Parts: sequence; structure tokens; C-alpha cells
Amino acid sequence: MRLRMTTTLGFLAVATMAAGPAKYAAPKTAWGDPKLEGVYTNDDETGVPFERPAEFEGKKIEDITAEELAAANKRRNEQFNAGVAGTEFAGGLRPPTHLIFDSFDRRNSSPWLVVDPPDGRVPPLTEEARERQRRPASIGLGRGVSSNINAVGPFDSYEDLGLYDRCITRGIPASMMPAGYGSFYEIIQSQDSVSLRYEMIHEHRLVPIERGSAQHPQKAHLSPRMHLDLGDPRGWYEGDTLVVETTNFTARSAYRGASEHLKMTERFTPVAPGVVDWRVTFDDPHTWARPWTFAMVLKQAKAGQKVYEYACHEGNYGLKNILTGARAADQSAP
Repeated sequence: MRLRMTTTLGFLAVATMAAGPAKYAAPKTAWGDPKLEGVYTNDDETGVPFERPAEFEGKKIEDITAEELAAANKRRNEQFNAGVAGTEFAGGLRPPTHLIFDSFDRRNSSPWLVVDPPDGRVPPLTEEARERQRRPASIGLGRGVSSNINAVGPFDSYEDLGLYDRCITRGIPASMMPAGYGSFYEIIQSQDSVSLRYEMIHEHRLVPIERGSAQHPQKAHLSPRMHLDLGDPRGWYEGDTLVVETTNFTARSAYRGASEHLKMTERFTPVAPGVVDWRVTFDDPHTWARPWTFAMVLKQAKAGQKVYEYACHEGNYGLKNILTGARAADQSAP
């Protein structure tokens, strides 16, 4: 029965990724909005290739059959479990992986995540974005433009560590991307707002709900001079879909090296009982040649599942030890 249900969900997911959210009459809140409230997880999507993998070269996502997806899942699980004992993390660390991953049994619902462009590839970077990448890494890590991860140094200051290492933010949508653990999220609805809680880094977004045009929010975003690590969101409903438009990002936390001009539009659409199609569109002409979109399935967690506190600083000696080690290396250098 479990295999049949998993295969059915996989087929539904592939069809949804290809053609957009399926027609499904979602239950309503007491005030008439589609009911999305609950705790969700995408832990099963850990390990899905972000872009189309070589094994599916020349195919579109709608060309992939349920049988091909099942075979890909089998290969991914075998490869994961064969190499899991030696999984290497940033800085060459090899922690006990049974303490890191929630499960060794992945049940990916999609062959890859990027659904637009149809070739499953993130569009090319603009010359401006390539120039940002060529800047010294130490300029951007926590100080303005570059990455959220620094595994190689130099480590002259806490600012040389990424925002994730410093327990500040994983950024969005990164905090809602499966990471092998902590992949639980809570949606809380009211008439005036929607709250999104992420277990990873214990991030929390409060999205004001607009009741005006279905095409764009009534209220303008913050002044272009103001930037936030999680951006400035505005939400509204289009039928059964919750739309969240976010702007005013900081360059240091914008997704995949985007600029502070990034506009990110999320769509949460119930497609079956306990299943939500979550798709995210990125529009930043300062970074990519054209807008692009990825999609992922969110599954309602079992009853009683909570979003637990992510006490990032408790017992976390990483930052101190990295800086101490770097100073020791300085002293031993010829």
C-alpha cells in the first residue's frame, strides 16, 4: 500500500510540476480564504537535483514517467546510502551522519526542481552578476554582496563567516529548502496576515494580506532605501492560491547571489488533501537574463508534529574555534 501511495503521489507531483497546480477545491477558512494552515515538510525532497540532471538530458519535466521517477529515486537512495558514511561537509568535516539526516530513505516527488525555463536550467548570469562574483570573497561574506557560506577562509573576523554559520539567517527561500534535517514549516493564517515559521534558524516571516487587486498589492513595498535579510513581503489570494511577493532584500542574503533588486514571488496552491504546490519565481535583471521558477511539493506533517526551536548558539563553538584555529595558523606560518 505504501509503495502504491508513494508512486501515486510521485505521478501527481510530476504532473503538477509540468502543468502547474492541479484543479482541487481546497477547504476554506471561516472568512473564506483557501485553508493552508498547518505544519508541512519537504524532507522527502532532500537530494532532488535543482536543475535537470544529465540522465534526463533533452527531456522536459512533463516527459518523465512515474516509472522513470521511481527508478531515479532508487538510484539516488542507493548512491546516498553507499556514500553517507563518508559525507563531507564544509571545511572537510565528516560528522556522524545519523545525527544529521532525518531519514536515509528519500522519496523525491520530482526529477528536478527548475520548471521554467522548460530546459530545467537556471538562466545565464548577466555581466553585472559575473562581475559581482569576481570580487574577493571576503568582501561579500556578511559584508554585502556575495555568499552565505565560506568554507575556505580567510577568517580574519566573524564577518568572514557566512550568515548561516553565524546563526543569523539562511535566507529565503533557502530556509524553506530541505537540508536533511529541520525541514518543517508552519503556515498560520488570519484575515489580515499569514505567518510562515521555518524550523531552520527559527526564521519567521509575517506577510500582510492585501484585499485589493489580484494582480498586485494595494500597498507599496518599503522605500527602496530599506533592505531586510528576509525582504519585505506582501500577500494576496488568487483563487485557491496564496501569492507572496517579496522585495527589498539585502545583497548579502539575496538568493543565489542575486542583487538587492530581486523580486521573489511565491505561490502556495493546495493540489490534494495535505499537499501544497509551492513554486517560486525570481525576477532580477541585474542577475539573470530572464525570470525563472522552481517548484516543490510540501506535504502536511503527521498530526502532532511541531516546529521545534532551533537553538543555534547553544553549545555552538564553531565560530570561536574557526577564528582561534586561524590565529594559530597565523602564528605557525613561516
